[in-house]
Amino acid sequence: MDPDPAVFVVVTQEDNMTQGMAMVLANQSLDQEAEVRVLLCGPGASLALDGHDGDLLEPREVTPGQLLDRLIGEGVQVDVCAIFLPNTEWTEEDLRDGVGVAEPPEVAEYMLRPGVRYFTF
Repeated sequence: MDPDPAVFVVVTQEDNMTQGMAMVLANQSLDQEAEVRVLLCGPGASLALDGHDGDLLEPREVTPGQLLDRLIGEGVQVDVCAIFLPNTEWTEEDLRDGVGVAEPPEVAEYMLRPGVRYFTF
């Protein structure tokens, strides 16, 4: 394993199973001591909304929202893309606790760091 592995997970899909698998892999990466960061964009940003947990997924009967909450609870940086709120009916008050709004220059800097593995769902 890389000495300081970093995983950048970007979710753009609203599909429950796609969001769920993204959150499963992000949690597994965190459990294996990787630095994990999550960016939720477009329809995928629905997962960032307070009260939007998605449907239960087998075999563990957990929702994508519950998996995201675990990441947030573990200190993972989770943001919606910068253009999500200005182009929807939602405001920062509608986001679940622990979700921020991405700053494009900072996100680009993170993406360009050596060793960051970038996964899109």
